[in-house]
Amino acid sequence: MHELREAGAKAARIMADHLEGVGDLPVWRPVPEAELSWLTGQDLPETGRALDDLLEDARAHVLPYPMGNGHPRFFGWVNSPPNPAGVLVEPLAAALNPSCAGGDHAGPHLERTVVRWLAGLVGFPHPPGGGLLTSGASIATVICLATARQRAALADGWDAREEGLSGRAPMVMYVTEEGHSCLHKAAQLLGLGARNVRTVPVDAQFRMDVRALRAMIAEDLDAGLRPFCVAGSAGTVNSGAVDPLDDIADVARAYGLWFHVDGAYGALGILADGAGPRYAGLERADSLALDPHKWLGVPVGCGCALLRDPSAARAAFSLVPSYLTDENAGDLGWFAEYGPEQTRPFRALKTWATLSHLGRSGVKRLVDHTGGLARTLGAMVEQAPDFELLAPVATSITAFRHVPEGADPEVLNQALPVAVQARGNTFLTGTRLGGRAALRACFLHPDTTEQDLVVLLEEIRLAAKAR
Repeated sequence: MHELREAGAKAARIMADHLEGVGDLPVWRPVPEAELSWLTGQDLPETGRALDDLLEDARAHVLPYPMGNGHPRFFGWVNSPPNPAGVLVEPLAAALNPSCAGGDHAGPHLERTVVRWLAGLVGFPHPPGGGLLTSGASIATVICLATARQRAALADGWDAREEGLSGRAPMVMYVTEEGHSCLHKAAQLLGLGARNVRTVPVDAQFRMDVRALRAMIAEDLDAGLRPFCVAGSAGTVNSGAVDPLDDIADVARAYGLWFHVDGAYGALGILADGAGPRYAGLERADSLALDPHKWLGVPVGCGCALLRDPSAARAAFSLVPSYLTDENAGDLGWFAEYGPEQTRPFRALKTWATLSHLGRSGVKRLVDHTGGLARTLGAMVEQAPDFELLAPVATSITAFRHVPEGADPEVLNQALPVAVQARGNTFLTGTRLGGRAALRACFLHPDTTEQDLVVLLEEIRLAAKAR
């Protein structure tokens, strides 16, 4: 234990030094060939190495090459900096090293509180047992859609778990062209088939066209198919658009469909000043996927599946072998009965620490700050003759493109993200929006300033001129 005490203290110093100095370093830099060889080509040591040596290797070969998301000028994808409270308690969770499948110990009990807090933040009704933490929204989505699939089968008088899908009318799910790829992956993993995921058109604000949704459902019913689920977005990753959730909920109710909301990134946007009406209908969803490791900054990976009816998820997943029977589990049973994981890590501790450290007011302050940056950048883009705003700013994402005179905007904006990243002074990513090459800046860092937005636009201009 003496070696652990000494190394632990050193690890804490290294960690703090790294976090403190992130803003003074390049946002990102490629891994040099020599370091890449070290990272990928090591042989397993024949004998064990000292803890201090491991720390020195991590400091020399790992920490200098981060993804970049800890930096205040990282605006790529939807990757937040780590909240310090979450970082602090991660070793404590590892020291306990429990399986949070269930049982009478701290991990599962704390998870109940954390899930309740998350549901309360976004205003989603959450009965006990109606939620669990996952590795991320991708697995949360699998849980929610598997629950929807089983509910639809049982409603039709058969059991998808017992019988499989063969010989049944194809189940059909509806998502927009802006829906996240995890929805498509989940449908494919669950045996629904890619061709049975319908792409619903979007309006000029990149939100689901509800009239088109109604028409598509009616057509599929006439064709003898089985519509079972519609998935709306509470903040898409391309533009941050929030679908008309209340209208979608009306359609789902009219046709008896499961209403799922992908709020992995954007559901917390409901806390922003004046944002409530935009999210109307979120509380009517049958399921909601959240990612605490996005806007909240909980260290990766921590997602959350929230369900209106806990028994529906249990019907989709519960399988308790004799060696795991727990007479003291109570009516809710174990978390393992509500999803695919049996051994489950102690995700609740870092989530609890992050939320406790921020408090509700701190979460709201973070959402307001980052959303305000996105709106400010949107205004700057609209005022600049060489930039074009591509979508209304709804959350903390600004979608735009650089349109200097004489340049082909498609060619230029496809090339710009890599060129900007390579300069090392800021980091943004590209996408396609409405069929056009686009730049997107996602704001999640509490320390990002409006001056960083000036740097961003100037770096884009310089990268364009250097081509």
